[in-house]
Amino acid sequence: MPHTRRRQQHPGPLWRLLSSAGFRFAVLFAAMFLMAGLAFAAVLWWGTAGALERQTDAAIRADAHALSDRWRDAGQQGLVDAIEERLAVDVEGQTLYRLQDAAGSRVVGNLAALPPERPGNQDWYSLTLQHEDGQPGEGRLLVLDLSDGSKLAVGREVGEKQRLRALLTDGLYWAAGSALVFALVGAWLMRRALERRLAPASATAALIAGGDLSPRVPLSLHDDEFDRLGASMNTMLDRIAQLMDGVRGVSDAIAHDLRTPIARARNGLEEALLGGSDDPGELRGAIERGIADLDNVTRVFQAVLRIAEMEAGARRAAFARFDLAQVLADAAELYGASAEARGQTLHTDWPEPLPLGGDRDLLLQVLANLLDNAVKFSPPGSAISLTAVQEPDAVVVRVADEGPGLSVQDRTRVGERFFRADAARTTPGSGLGLSLVRAVVQLHGGTIWFADAGGPPRRPGLAVLFRLPASAA
Repeated sequence: MPHTRRRQQHPGPLWRLLSSAGFRFAVLFAAMFLMAGLAFAAVLWWGTAGALERQTDAAIRADAHALSDRWRDAGQQGLVDAIEERLAVDVEGQTLYRLQDAAGSRVVGNLAALPPERPGNQDWYSLTLQHEDGQPGEGRLLVLDLSDGSKLAVGREVGEKQRLRALLTDGLYWAAGSALVFALVGAWLMRRALERRLAPASATAALIAGGDLSPRVPLSLHDDEFDRLGASMNTMLDRIAQLMDGVRGVSDAIAHDLRTPIARARNGLEEALLGGSDDPGELRGAIERGIADLDNVTRVFQAVLRIAEMEAGARRAAFARFDLAQVLADAAELYGASAEARGQTLHTDWPEPLPLGGDRDLLLQVLANLLDNAVKFSPPGSAISLTAVQEPDAVVVRVADEGPGLSVQDRTRVGERFFRADAARTTPGSGLGLSLVRAVVQLHGGTIWFADAGGPPRRPGLAVLFRLPASAA
């Protein structure tokens, strides 16, 4: 069956526009702008045209109730006199009145007839008027039923108010159209501004995706959210570059440091195989040396895996509350005998208890590594100290020796995997001890630093200090 290659559909420009975040922000801006404009128009309408209608209805209602009270007090003739007085003083002809008897005949007023009744016994009416000059007009009318069957109609000519209302309506329509135009222009400008501010980050990300880790996001002088995003990306890229360099360094170090024991184990086994010796002792010795070399390789890999595990935070599940003073005592007891065997003295000092949260076994391993280095690099007859102090929210542990110490340049690299100072190259080790220490301290949210122990210039000693927060658990 022939295969047909399906052409990949790339989104068109319109789809890219509609799916972009800048377009969505622009639409949100336009919608908020239009909603604000509509809210303003509604308030304006309520305060002008609505106020005019309410004012007219209130004046009609008050006049109608006043005439109704006059009818109850003075009868029909008093009501007629009151209407005639109102019509006499209305020079502009804005008032509308009609009093008709029960038979429907007009008694007094300037309205020729009442509008036809509507279902629901509604009292308010709107009607069209015909002025003396032939111009039409609009009227607003309230009709009251009197107790003797007659009807009283009171109204106002509202043509001027209707024209003002129409003028206001046209103005609001034009304002809404202008608001729509401004909203669209503002949305377009906002989208352009967002794209322009995000363009450097997008260009840098594209270069990084192409394999070049050197570009960084250029920052402006505004120090706004986009600059902070760019700074975060630059920090992330610096960290990625540092990790990549570390991976390359670790790979090189593993290839360099493990090549010797593996080659030594292979050569020893090969010599035992090709030597043709029948002595079981020699063969056993070659095998034991090969196993020892391979055990060293295994220990290196196990240390690297433990460091990677801690850097990934996988051991946080084992955190619990414990007394660090007991861990310090166990480490001092373990390495006190080693120091005494080399003619050294181990001094200890810490308060009790030292409550802490974290992984007890990992911290014991940290102390073991530090004390092992102190015993290893200190000469016979020297003193080693293990102390700890309690701070308000942390515990600071200090391990000091009287060895050769570390230069300022080496202190910046201590903790890198497989790094060994010049003074330590003749001693056994893989350069992973302090890397493990740093990883454990960072896992607990602490900090580690190095200083001189205060010894003589030729042997200033090294003091390793690390601070652990008491709330690490």
